[in-house]
Amino acid sequence: MTVDTSKRQESGNALPSPPSGLREQRHLPTWAVPGGLAATAVVVGGLLALVGFSFGLFVVGTAVVFAVGLYAASYAVEGRRKAVDRLVTVIVTCAFLLAVIPLVSVIITIVTEGVARFDTEFFSSSMRGVVGEGGGAYHAITGTLIITGFAALMSIPVGLLTAVYLVEYGKGRLAQAITFFVDVMTGIPSIVAGLFAVSLFTYVAGPGARLGFAGSVALSVLMIPVVVRATEEMLKIVPNELREAAFALGVPKWRTIMKVVIPTSIAGIASGITLAIARVIGETAPLLVAVGLSTALNFNAFDGRMATLPVFSYLSYATPGVPREPYLERAWTAALVLIIIVMVLNLLARLIARVFAPKTR
Repeated sequence: MTVDTSKRQESGNALPSPPSGLREQRHLPTWAVPGGLAATAVVVGGLLALVGFSFGLFVVGTAVVFAVGLYAASYAVEGRRKAVDRLVTVIVTCAFLLAVIPLVSVIITIVTEGVARFDTEFFSSSMRGVVGEGGGAYHAITGTLIITGFAALMSIPVGLLTAVYLVEYGKGRLAQAITFFVDVMTGIPSIVAGLFAVSLFTYVAGPGARLGFAGSVALSVLMIPVVVRATEEMLKIVPNELREAAFALGVPKWRTIMKVVIPTSIAGIASGITLAIARVIGETAPLLVAVGLSTALNFNAFDGRMATLPVFSYLSYATPGVPREPYLERAWTAALVLIIIVMVLNLLARLIARVFAPKTR
């Protein structure tokens, strides 16, 4: 008896062919998005050139027409889900660009206006005895650094210890009250902090007292809640297993906090502290009412008025002398220097976070 295996082999080799839909890749080409955007810009620009060109209308019209056209093309080729995804991507991108436009505009304006007096004299001389051209902001830069330094010395220990208490020890009504007041202090207007410092030093040193240290106290009121919140969030993300392992070895709680919890979160804590300093260094209202303005250099924060960059820039722009141009140039340059200081502090925060971050390998 013989078995015919030819038909069996033929049937075994004949595999079912995939459906035609799987053989077709229903996807827009890679050039569809940039090409469609360029074509839309050309069409909208041509139409507006006929009726009267407006840059704002050109940008809005291009974005709307491109979003509608991309959605229609994607719906016809790729289906509804992909079309909705592309539409949402366009909307989110437009929202991001809309939010970035004011920032870019401010940076370009300050750089172009402030570069005129970005010279050696601006960083090496004060405004004492200067009327009109010349002079600089050396006294204001020094005052800003001194006042902010004292504010940091007061705020960092208080904020750090408060956060440690709330995370590691805080229970009951006292912790709830502290959390409530920290939340309230986070939303306090800066002018209120300045008025608080003026009232405090008026009661202590008498009416009309204007001191650099008073500005430090006002800035510390604004800085403490930021430090507390940043440190508290960093301490909360430390795994409880690390604490339990230290407790299992008989390590006291205070030593566990010092040797395990804080070192693990030191990168985020340092970054949050640096950002808190950057947040208060540009405050104008509390320093204007608590410190005042001085045209001379003063290194003593406990004796007399001090100049600061925000107040120097504001008064130079708001109440210029005659001629106006030198005062306005100094105001723009002071704003540029302040932005550079804040940018350096933000870069320093990123560097600290990278250096002190726990090593994964």
